[in-house]
Amino acid sequence: MQPSSDPRVIRQAPAAAILGLLVAIGLIGAAWLGGQSLLAFKQLDRTVEVKGLSEREVPANLAIWPISFAEADNDVGNLYRTIERKSTRLVEFLKQAGFKPEEIGSSAPSVVDKQAREYGGDERSPFRYTGRATVTVYTADVARVRATMNRLGELGREGIAIGGDHGAQTQFLFTGLNAIKPEMIEEATRNARESATKFANDSGSHLGKIRRASQGQFSIDDRDASTPHIKKVRVVSTVEYYLAD
Repeated sequence: MQPSSDPRVIRQAPAAAILGLLVAIGLIGAAWLGGQSLLAFKQLDRTVEVKGLSEREVPANLAIWPISFAEADNDVGNLYRTIERKSTRLVEFLKQAGFKPEEIGSSAPSVVDKQAREYGGDERSPFRYTGRATVTVYTADVARVRATMNRLGELGREGIAIGGDHGAQTQFLFTGLNAIKPEMIEEATRNARESATKFANDSGSHLGKIRRASQGQFSIDDRDASTPHIKKVRVVSTVEYYLAD
């Protein structure tokens, strides 16, 4: 069979070859671009996560001081009168120490009739009735509270036996957190970046932008058991950075 001598077939052959070449070039280019995109994605996926700490020691700026005493008697009326008299003396003592009347609060006395208890009374006690009263100081003058606490022995010499109210303790609080929050967050973030920069340098990389960041909860605790009037404020920020070559 003789090859076709149709000029249209001759003209179509180079066109088909050119089209095939263009398709091949396109596929190669697409593959190269895909490879570059994957490489860029892998590079972006390189990160380091670090934590930054900020701590402050601050003085407490609020004190809640419950002062309680107990009395016992076989005459309930006499018991109430004794509690009222000693409560009045306790309030007077606090005012003389420099506390303002609005900083002092008194609660109603709590009286127990031991013979009325369903589970029986305490036969070892010679008194039928026991009562407890509490006077509470609520003040921002923490230094005055601490100084006055050391003077409670004066009331003991007057016959007022000051004792703990079933676990109630003096509370020293810090309420100025909002004033120091911005500075502490900035410090924690700066410390995190310094750690990330050192890691990047040690690994032969460069620190990139922040990928993700989270701020931990602020905590306020006593510095130690002996100094509850001094608080330790703490926050930890967690930051994740991109790494680049």
